[in-house]
Amino acid sequence: MRATSLLLIACGILAAQAASAQPEVPNKPVPVLDLERYAGTWHQIAHLPMRHQRKCERDTTATYTPQADGRILVRNACIDRDGELRVATGVAKTVPGAPGSLQVRFAPDWMSWLPFAWAPYWVIAVDPDYRWAMVGGPDREYLWILAREPVMAPERYAELVSQARAAGYPVDGLIREPAASTPPPDESGR
Repeated sequence: MRATSLLLIACGILAAQAASAQPEVPNKPVPVLDLERYAGTWHQIAHLPMRHQRKCERDTTATYTPQADGRILVRNACIDRDGELRVATGVAKTVPGAPGSLQVRFAPDWMSWLPFAWAPYWVIAVDPDYRWAMVGGPDREYLWILAREPVMAPERYAELVSQARAAGYPVDGLIREPAASTPPPDESGR
């Protein structure tokens, strides 16, 4: 009887932990994304660590340029530890029926037919005026907080981190961009 009681208590504790680990809000792309307004250069404010960015030190940007064939040219750039510019160029395509969901490929063109060459790129939050955006994916393994300016108001950053946490992203691992740690002028531009 005592072993059964202990087993029930242990199961209850595990069930409570599993329930508390569930995201508070769904992790999904935004339902509306205007690619013309999203196009242009974004500055990285923070990101979750990932292999492709391990050599980037500062001044990280992503530039999206719509192409005539409907795809989007993606140019990621950063300054590495040695002060050298590092650039990666890729392509993105929209996912039919999911405006905030793109597929991105940095692999060579000849690999584009392989499904694993394309990675999901979900815009999970975007400012109505397209001044900031947050990008993630279905597995929550990567996250970028982006802005049109290289700095972001601390209050806005805290709101986005809170939103990402509620969606189940491991935000305690976020790496801030060095320039992003300097408070920006107020939102009026002063």
